[in-house]
Amino acid sequence: MARTAAVDVSRETRETILAAALQAFAEKGFDGTSTREIVTRAGVNHGLIRYYFGSKASLWREAVDRSFAELEAGITAVMEDVSIVDDRDRIGRIVRGHVRFVARHPEFVRLMHEEGKRRGPRMRWMVDRHVKPLYDAMTALLSRASAAGLLRREIPAVHFFYIVAGAVGVIFHQAEECRRLSGIDPLDPSVVEEHARIVEELLLRPPHEENTR
Repeated sequence: MARTAAVDVSRETRETILAAALQAFAEKGFDGTSTREIVTRAGVNHGLIRYYFGSKASLWREAVDRSFAELEAGITAVMEDVSIVDDRDRIGRIVRGHVRFVARHPEFVRLMHEEGKRRGPRMRWMVDRHVKPLYDAMTALLSRASAAGLLRREIPAVHFFYIVAGAVGVIFHQAEECRRLSGIDPLDPSVVEEHARIVEELLLRPPHEENTR
């Protein structure tokens, strides 16, 4: 019983450090974030970073893995769901799920912006480990959808990928600006759902138009 409790505490401590690290890296980037700032946010002893993760670089990689895990699991579930009978529905579910994910985790977009704008080993690692597999999976799906006339227009996969990323994420990444500009809270659940619906409709033809190109 005591060993189980100790394992639970250890797991909780690791998760606390990872959550704090993800927020800090998303706000200030890798170079602008110190391990002392991370442990201060996490409320733990500084030595625990080395104990659990070994180094700041290793902590960054695990924080990125953590940030992608939920997104990847959601997309995989939709891609492998045999009850989804057509690709329009599949793409719609992926788009809506991505909007909801980013609304829950705006730090994900900040992290992607922070690392994606720089050449370097962290960007290459993130692309090769996480972004490229998602891109490849979506490319195959989009090719089928385009051939079937499901998209509002033929869009090369790379453009679709970044159009979705921008359309989905900016309103949550710049939530404070949105509140100041419009008086609307983009994180309100009803606004999130409306945003998801609009993004889907911008990209996909309505079902009654699919065969009338």
